Amino acid sequence: MNKKEVFKLAKGFRGRAKNCIRIARERVEKALQYSYRDRRNKKRDMRSLWIQRINAGTRQHGVNYGNFMHGLMKENIQLNRKVLSELSMHEPYSFKALVDISRSAFPGNKTAIHPKKEGLAMLI
Repeated sequence: MNKKEVFKLAKGFRGRAKNCIRIARERVEKALQYSYRDRRNKKRDMRSLWIQRINAGTRQHGVNYGNFMHGLMKENIQLNRKVLSELSMHEPYSFKALVDISRSAFPGNKTAIHPKKEGLAMLI
């Protein structure tokens, strides 16, 4: 990269990193490395967020995430995690219909029976 491109990319940096070519070149190179790495991390973080949202939505209906996804796979419902998380947040009735379909497809999805609490556990 020539000096002009480096300074253009270094615009907004603090201290001598914005106007001293040697420091600016190092800071720009490191910034480009961070942006390359974080474009991949962003995808990872978003997938994790979608899974958490789906899990929260399915647990309201007594099914965990893994069993829900397995039931959808058995029924050949090919909705991605992004769409499923949007449904769980904004379309609760549609999402409940998907949970019911998943529950009927996979026997592990039957409604969970919670053990009765006794003694001090009842207070918690």
